[in-house]
Amino acid sequence: MAVDAHHAGHAVDHSKPLELSTEEGELKILGFWFFLAQDMILFACLFATYIIMHNHTAGGPTSMQLFDVPGFVAETLILLTSSFTYGLATFEMRRNRLKGMITWMVITALLGMSFVGLEVNEFIHYATTGAMISRSGFLSAFFTLVGTHGAHVTLGIFWMISIMVQLYKKGLNPVTARKAFIVGLYWHFLDIVWVFIFSVVYLPGVMK
Repeated sequence: MAVDAHHAGHAVDHSKPLELSTEEGELKILGFWFFLAQDMILFACLFATYIIMHNHTAGGPTSMQLFDVPGFVAETLILLTSSFTYGLATFEMRRNRLKGMITWMVITALLGMSFVGLEVNEFIHYATTGAMISRSGFLSAFFTLVGTHGAHVTLGIFWMISIMVQLYKKGLNPVTARKAFIVGLYWHFLDIVWVFIFSVVYLPGVMK
């Protein structure tokens, strides 16, 4: 599909990647980096709270009793794979291959849905064993941290689907490329946050 030479009256610099080829695109991507920095502060606060509350179980289940190793390992592999597949979508965008780009975005969204499904199933299992968010400080901190990440992933899936619809209707141009690039930044950021959840929450939880 042809790339627009101009969009909304803004000159396109063909020496740059499509998403950065206009001044508007550069500014909006920079602005999104500032948003991610703000979101990073939110997660840092949630991580700090979890670390402080980890041993405050109030006689309830501990992380050692609660966490299921195959479950959180599967979640980790799925989410990391989805980051790789979105990287392939970006690679296809660089080559101006719209069909391949959308294909890899679809695969990424499906992997994201699988991750969310596993996480919801994990939370339901905990709830059925009496490990509710109000049971202890540890569980409140755990559900808040992991649940906030899961909510971000869910938002990312819907956001990604909306971008795919725009790509299908309008093709690749500086605006749709910028939107796809930004949702990719968001998705990779969530993968990095999950690596910290894996390393700070789950692994220490089963090793104590």
